[in-house]
Amino acid sequence: MLNQFPNATFALRQGDKPPIGNGCAVGGEFVFKTTNELFSGQRSIIFSLPGAFTPTCSNYQLPGFEERFSEFRALGIDDIYCISVNDAFVMNEWARHLGIQNVKVLPDGNGEFTRLMGMLVAKTCIGFGFRSHRYAAIIDRDGQIEKMFEEPGREDNHNGDPYGESSPENVLLYLKQMAKLTA
Repeated sequence: MLNQFPNATFALRQGDKPPIGNGCAVGGEFVFKTTNELFSGQRSIIFSLPGAFTPTCSNYQLPGFEERFSEFRALGIDDIYCISVNDAFVMNEWARHLGIQNVKVLPDGNGEFTRLMGMLVAKTCIGFGFRSHRYAAIIDRDGQIEKMFEEPGREDNHNGDPYGESSPENVLLYLKQMAKLTA
């Protein structure tokens, strides 16, 4: 189990204009940010999932973190990030499609960050290539992993997509319990 949050570089897209009709957002540029640049000095939640535009991720996990954003903020979380082994265009369009305003999407197109987290798994059995195992983590202001919420079954070509440990409800429950202990 990792204690220190790994440093990796994300290729983000900034400044793209929304598409007209069914086109692709264009006009922006790639901006490269490291985990140290993104997370330094703040307490954050990251959650990673197998893919944008997939059922559990789109119907429950990302919208759930978005809907509870203010509750997380009230419990000392500065930002929430959704990471997936998808490119920046896909991640931005997914967030736009779902109306995401508060959760920040981070594309891990090459799977570098996911590999450093020890969560890169083959999902070749369903044509996904290599993707992230589903998990969430709380990262403290010093870049330490405070708490991991890992779904069972982290293995290549696992039969199924467990969801519960990394749900926003479970992460929120943990934060509420910790707040009671320190009150």
